[in-house]
Amino acid sequence: MKEIQEQFEYLQKGCVEIIQEEELKAKLLRSWKTKKPLRIKAGFDPTAPDIHLGHTVLIRKMKHFQDLGHEVIFLIGDFTGLIGDPSGRSATRPPMTREEIEKNADTYKEQIFKILDEKKTIVDFNSRWLGKLTSFEIIKLTAKYTVARVLERDDFTRRLKEGRPISVHEILYPLMQAYDSVALQADVELGGTDQKFNLLVGREIQREYGQEPQVVMTMPLLEGLDGVEKMSKSLNNYIGITEPPLEIYGKIMSISDELMFRYYELLTDVSVAEINHWKKQIEAGHLNPRDIKARLAGMIVTDFWGKKAAQEAAEEFVRIFQKKEAPTKMEELLIDSPCLSLIDLLVGKNLLPSRGEAKRLIRQGGVYLDGQRISDLDFQVDFKGKAEKILRLGKRKFFLLKKRS
Repeated sequence: MKEIQEQFEYLQKGCVEIIQEEELKAKLLRSWKTKKPLRIKAGFDPTAPDIHLGHTVLIRKMKHFQDLGHEVIFLIGDFTGLIGDPSGRSATRPPMTREEIEKNADTYKEQIFKILDEKKTIVDFNSRWLGKLTSFEIIKLTAKYTVARVLERDDFTRRLKEGRPISVHEILYPLMQAYDSVALQADVELGGTDQKFNLLVGREIQREYGQEPQVVMTMPLLEGLDGVEKMSKSLNNYIGITEPPLEIYGKIMSISDELMFRYYELLTDVSVAEINHWKKQIEAGHLNPRDIKARLAGMIVTDFWGKKAAQEAAEEFVRIFQKKEAPTKMEELLIDSPCLSLIDLLVGKNLLPSRGEAKRLIRQGGVYLDGQRISDLDFQVDFKGKAEKILRLGKRKFFLLKKRS
């Protein structure tokens, strides 16, 4: 039983809620006795092409189950993606096209194996069973749940009060997700805290189909770089796992000390005891939080790019941000004119989307040329005396400007 308790504590790390804890312990014990692995399910609607660190909170928990010998299923919701998950939304999500879904699904499959073991991971698509349901079977499924229960959702209740429409297909979403658990005979389903309602519907529908209900494990929604809002591409506070090593490293180094420990808890396998020890050492002045943050940045870059890339990113970061030197590698831009407007250069080379955006960045002090901050909106880039110049935008984007010969 001690081994089961240790497994439970390992799996519990970072979880917000386990429904029900005793059920999970019982399933782990049964699996241990019968040598039959549990089936762990986590679903991802392919609504965006890139996976960011916020998504990896769930994927890492899948890896924990995988480490213990259980069977993990990375479920791509290519069918439910056509509906659109209404969780947390104030309006009906526009439907995606089949082409968009297939393209995004392909990128998901390329990215998840940076964390999961490809040989031990089942990648499935819920169109395999949902797309085959007959009208009769769909009616049978909907008869197992009431409209009143579906409308208990906070987002649906809010939309009804505000007079915002709720489409019938949105009401079907949690039932379709629940049927995924029936089709896969899931023992455990993982999801973010915003998915709790859908996950619990899965338990109910499994009972209706004569199956033992799945254990629900909810994971927190990872805060983005601002430390306030949920990590999201739309808020531009995210770290994509396919971003260059130095970009990932630099973004991690930019977060607050408080958020650093949150990331340690949810994005690494460092024990809670070790994290708490570091906190005490920092409070006592025995540890520099920058060093602990650098360790975190190195660990995360290693996860996605390997140790060599992490070491190079660390050295480059020190060179650029501590020694104030230029990067060893920069994108080269060939310039035809010996003298041109800085704004024309920024927009003409597609470094910024518009003249207005270029002016905004200059006013904010985010444009540097050869280490000097540029504040003049009429500044001219002159190559008459020097054929190469280093342009920096913001903190981490460097370009080598070279006059075409």
